[in-house]
Amino acid sequence: MLKFIISISSRFVPRHQLQRVAGFVLKIVGIFYRGNRFEDPITGKTYRKLLPYGRIQMRSNALAPDSMSLERHRLIWLYLKERTNFFTATNKVLHIAPEYCFIKRFAKLPNLDYVTADLNSPWAKVKLDVQNIPMADNEFDVILCNHVLEHVADDVLAMREMFRVMKPGGFGIFQVPLDSNLDVTLEDKTINTPALRELHYGQRDHRRLYGKDYSERLRKAGFIVTEDHYVNSIPSNLVNRYALPQNEAIYLCVKPY
Repeated sequence: MLKFIISISSRFVPRHQLQRVAGFVLKIVGIFYRGNRFEDPITGKTYRKLLPYGRIQMRSNALAPDSMSLERHRLIWLYLKERTNFFTATNKVLHIAPEYCFIKRFAKLPNLDYVTADLNSPWAKVKLDVQNIPMADNEFDVILCNHVLEHVADDVLAMREMFRVMKPGGFGIFQVPLDSNLDVTLEDKTINTPALRELHYGQRDHRRLYGKDYSERLRKAGFIVTEDHYVNSIPSNLVNRYALPQNEAIYLCVKPY
C-alpha cells in the first residue's frame, strides 16, 4: 500500500508539495526502516531498506525517510564535500528550487551566505523565475540548480541568467534528467499536453528531455563545463550502501575570469 501511495503521489503531486506534507510522516516511517544495509550520508542514519520512489518507473531503495533525499541528492552531497570548497570557504550561495534534504543543513553552515529561491517552493526566501533572476551581475560564488531547467520554457535564457549572476571563478551544479541514448536534446513544441510530455519527456510538466548535447548547451551560455563521473571513483560497496545513481555524471559549471 505504501508503495502504491508513493507511486501515485510522486506522479501527480509536485515534489515541493509532497515534501511539505510528508516530512513528519516519513520520519515516523523511518523508525521502522532502521537497520544497517543502507546509509544516508547526509544524516548518517542507517536503514535495512529505503523507500521506493518514481514518477513513471518505480525505483526501489531510492528515498531516505528522515532527510527525504534521493539518489542524486546523496551524490551531490558527497561531491560538494569531496570535490569542492562548499563546506569550508566563505561563499555566497544561490540555491534555486532548494531540496528539502539540504535547506536546513546548508542554512546552518557558518561559512555560507545562503539564499534560497524559487517560483513555487514554500521554503524559498526569494520568489523568482530563473529566466529573469532579480539579482546583480557577479553576485554569487556558488549556484545550485538541480532538476529545474527541464521545467522552464527557455532553458537557454535561464542558463545565461545563472551565468550573469555568478562571480568569475564561481561554480554551479546544474543536474537534469538526461537520456544518454539521445545525441540531441528532444524538444518539440507540438509536445504540449501533460500526457504527451509524460510520454516523450518522462514527466507531465517537463518541457524537454536532455541528451548528450547538454554540456554544449551550458558551454554556449559561457560556462566551462566538466562532466565529472565522480561516482566511478567511489568504492562499489559505498555506492551500494549510499544507494547512489551509478551512471550519473555531475555537471560542474565554472564561470571563467
